[in-house]
Amino acid sequence: MNKQINPVVKEVLADFEERARERRPFDVQWQMNMNFYMGNQFCGVNYGGNVDEINRQYFWEEREVFNHIASKIDIRLSKLTQIKPNLRVFPASNEERDLYTAKVSKKILDAVSDKYSLQKKINQATKWSEICGTSFYKVFWNTNLGQTVAVDEDNKEIKAGDVDISVCSPFEIYPDSSFCENIEDCQSLIHAKAYTRNDVRLMYGIEVDGQNIDIFTLNNAKNLGGLGYNSIGSKLISSTKKDAVLVLEKYVRPSVEYPNGRLIIVAGDKLVYDGELPYINGQNGKRDFPFIKQVCADEIGSFWGKSLIERMIPVQRAYNAVKNRKHEYLNRLTMGVLTVEDGSVDVDNLEEEGLAPGKILVYRQGANAPKYLESENISTDFEKEEERLLNEFTSISGTNDFGDIEKVSSSVSGVALELLIDENESRLAFTSDSLKEAVKDVGQHILRLYKQYASLPRIAKIVGENGEPEIFYFTSNDISSEDVKIDTDYLPVDTLSQRREMVYTLIEKGILNDDDGKLSASTKNKILEMIGFGVWESAKDVEQLHIRRADNENLAMLKGNVMEVKAIDNHELHINEHIAFMLSGSFDFDNSDAERIFMEHIAKHKQLLKENKNEEE
Repeated sequence: MNKQINPVVKEVLADFEERARERRPFDVQWQMNMNFYMGNQFCGVNYGGNVDEINRQYFWEEREVFNHIASKIDIRLSKLTQIKPNLRVFPASNEERDLYTAKVSKKILDAVSDKYSLQKKINQATKWSEICGTSFYKVFWNTNLGQTVAVDEDNKEIKAGDVDISVCSPFEIYPDSSFCENIEDCQSLIHAKAYTRNDVRLMYGIEVDGQNIDIFTLNNAKNLGGLGYNSIGSKLISSTKKDAVLVLEKYVRPSVEYPNGRLIIVAGDKLVYDGELPYINGQNGKRDFPFIKQVCADEIGSFWGKSLIERMIPVQRAYNAVKNRKHEYLNRLTMGVLTVEDGSVDVDNLEEEGLAPGKILVYRQGANAPKYLESENISTDFEKEEERLLNEFTSISGTNDFGDIEKVSSSVSGVALELLIDENESRLAFTSDSLKEAVKDVGQHILRLYKQYASLPRIAKIVGENGEPEIFYFTSNDISSEDVKIDTDYLPVDTLSQRREMVYTLIEKGILNDDDGKLSASTKNKILEMIGFGVWESAKDVEQLHIRRADNENLAMLKGNVMEVKAIDNHELHINEHIAFMLSGSFDFDNSDAERIFMEHIAKHKQLLKENKNEEE
């Protein structure tokens, strides 16, 4: 009996197969990149379009790998991971309401960054983009996260949901055309991922038959090494994941037929969801795809970025060939090549034992004694070619670790060295710009999802400016500004001593002083942090502590609690904070009880402030 398949499912599966065939050449290149990065560098693309190992031609052939691709990519990654994105939110205007929402939005981004270790995810996406050329962030709303708000009839907890961020490799993404340069140019996009049957049951509550799905796994490459020894390296191979379920999420951009777009989710051969795009995460309140792309280098007319490994593969092959041929030549020089007259000696014994020290070699009377075949000395061309190829690695990758400082400093001046360092860092500018733009888009998606789903008050925690935990509440009404900018702490060349010298110069020039010519407490904290001493408990900014206390009082009084005015309060600062909160959109003047509590509290501050001034006079 033939199993009936939903027409929508059938259409999605056929569309996926067509996209997979179109993307096949890119898949092969990504596999090659990963193999060369891991050290399996004696491989190539066979006539069937698959990555296959290149076998040894002779038993004595040197097949050692001298992996400079991995070292160059690691240098690039170490420099790129020094980019510490700091997301800032700018208010739409100078009105108190916009200033307040921008402040709350900044705290939300800080809380999410800390909760999901955003820097770790950025590093993971950067490694994918450096090796394969492209990586993706998926920012979505996970209904299994957040606080428990209720319990259903089956005693199952119902969560409030929360933003979730995952990193997707290029192997999971299938655009409608590989020739659309941006995600915005794609009319549809498929996210494909293999799950276990149990995962599908937990995610969608359905039972789906498992099947064998092709995936990529690691294995050992044994066809390496040299004469008399073998070497083992890692390689990427195609494997089969048994009893798995392929889940396809097809995102379709809004059109006349589907004004809010369309999302189709297929698990195996079953239709899980067919409806509008769930997230209002586009510009101007439109629905869009939950994906952000990051690339190593843009390829004109292509959806996929280009990895620098693709450019280094020919150089790496040439370098391996030069080094291995050189070692083969040295083997001949050290081990020698004997010329033996036919029938003059026991050739089998000579092949097995060679000419060991002290060996008695018996040869036929009247015959010529075996002798070594004379060869020329090793050519200097090997050395020159090695040096040229190493320079090509540096030129293509745009990296130089300046490891031999003595050699560099003796040949160039200090100014020239600074120019070399600046040029070396500028080669990473395009990749770093793509990274920062992607992280900025991630921040915008986060705010838009909270704007859509955070209807109930939510609690979040961040580390305040004084190093202490700060807890705050927010709802979707507290989020209005989407003007997210990126501010990076990117000092790949500056050492701690260089930063300290710069700070000391600024202090001497008086640039960091206030109008009264002194350093404020907050400025001192920043200086201590910049020169490597962190935030000292004894250097807390008292004004910031007063502001935090006033903010906590605002939240408490908004709920109807009467807060006592303390004699140690900075009354002027408290009055300003309370009035600013009342003028913001978070305060409801229709709530007469809250208004009365606030007005009485502010009046008490004013009274104590007046008494203090009278005492001073």
